[in-house]
Amino acid sequence: MSVELEGPGVRISDVVAVARRGEQVLLSDAAIKRMAVTRRIVKQLAEGEPAYGVSTGFGALASKTIPPDRRAALQLSMIRSHAAGMGPAVEAEVVRAMMFLRARTLALGASGARPLVAETLVRMVNAGVVPVVPEHGSLGASGDLAPLAHVALVMIGEGEVVTGAGVREGRAAMARASIAPVELVEKEGLALINGTDGILGMLCLAVHDASYLLTVADIVASLSVEGLLATDRAYAADLMALRPHSGQALSAANLRRMLRGSPIVASHRHNDDRVQDAYSIRCTPQVHGAARDTLEFVTGVADRELASAIDNPMVLPDGRVESCGNFHGAPVALAADYLAIALAEVGAISERRLDRLLDFNRSHGLPPFLAADPGVDSGLMIGQYTAAAMCAENRRLAAPAVVDSYPTSAMQEDHVSMGWSGARKLRRIVDNLRRILAIEWVTAARAVQLRVPLDPAEATAAAVDLVRTRVPGHGPDRPLAPELAAAEQLLGEEALVAAVEAVTGPLD
Repeated sequence: MSVELEGPGVRISDVVAVARRGEQVLLSDAAIKRMAVTRRIVKQLAEGEPAYGVSTGFGALASKTIPPDRRAALQLSMIRSHAAGMGPAVEAEVVRAMMFLRARTLALGASGARPLVAETLVRMVNAGVVPVVPEHGSLGASGDLAPLAHVALVMIGEGEVVTGAGVREGRAAMARASIAPVELVEKEGLALINGTDGILGMLCLAVHDASYLLTVADIVASLSVEGLLATDRAYAADLMALRPHSGQALSAANLRRMLRGSPIVASHRHNDDRVQDAYSIRCTPQVHGAARDTLEFVTGVADRELASAIDNPMVLPDGRVESCGNFHGAPVALAADYLAIALAEVGAISERRLDRLLDFNRSHGLPPFLAADPGVDSGLMIGQYTAAAMCAENRRLAAPAVVDSYPTSAMQEDHVSMGWSGARKLRRIVDNLRRILAIEWVTAARAVQLRVPLDPAEATAAAVDLVRTRVPGHGPDRPLAPELAAAEQLLGEEALVAAVEAVTGPLD
């Protein structure tokens, strides 16, 4: 399989395929021709009046004209000076996404870089050359300057690269991959770093993960409904139609499919003295659905950004080279913060459901903490502690990053997006949500099996059967951490939805 990089037409699934699965990238002939046209415009402009990024300094130094014989040195100096990140290296999948997306913008032909620059980025991606990109350094405007500069540093034969054997010098890694370092000319240093590719790459990966985890959340919530002897009547389609939010309707439909034909649910449909279930059960479609609506909005932002030329200045087909603000990360920064809030809420309601399963005062007949010998055994008690700790962290991480702008470059860049920080914390929230849902899955599966001789629905039984392939069932206390990690790994492998859909057909 391979992904053709035309420029326009890149999808979130393409970013995931390249970043995570190592799909090869092909640069289309049309993209190469488009870049060649605008490169000629930049070359002509370099011989005329001063133009930002072509024959001038950068940022607060934009008013300083650079003579022709110093312009190549200007591009080289920019990459070296802007590679100023600190801290641990970001994940390889993030770096691969950044490189792919930067090549995507260059392929649109609005940056004025030679085709060689995009071709080199693509060759690095295909050869598995992953530059070391420190975590701290980007403010999300003018784009992800420092992270992208660390990528560009390897392109010019400097910097460092991550390998299976550790860290290798960039020049040696490029030579090993038979890729010649690039000698940058006018505009190309700026074109390599003036983009939101790090923020966007992380947002695309988070959108992919969130889409899966929101379906997982509906599945494990269905198990909790059965484990708590709750009702599915609150999820009826006609009730959902009275409040026509699309995400709510989709989540409720998943819950109905999961619980269809459940002997556990049917066992107390009549003559139950409970009037209604707790919010964490009854309002699951409303909370999960609101998160789905948020995800739909964020996906739209990511899709539009994937169709955008992100650079400054922009080289236009009519020969103009215009400064603009397309590098500013506000659109993706706000989207990252919004999705972070939504996913933190999904984790919070999951923790409330699993806590209810463990409390014998509220679980309608289940043993305390689902322990085999309560008192001697603590059962799954501390699993809830772990979930609560991650929910607390998510609450802190959900505080918006975008409102905390810091001015830079002698007040020339006096408002920045903080989108990189927003995307970094979003990734952590996604990881925490996966773990919280894994704990609910393990807990609810044990609760459902403790309801024997009542059987679960066919779909929820499939979810129980899958977790039992790696996590033993009810029994004396044993170390819980390996079992929770095994459930989390199953969710990371995206195995749960497939197992359930084999029974239900496609879920939303």
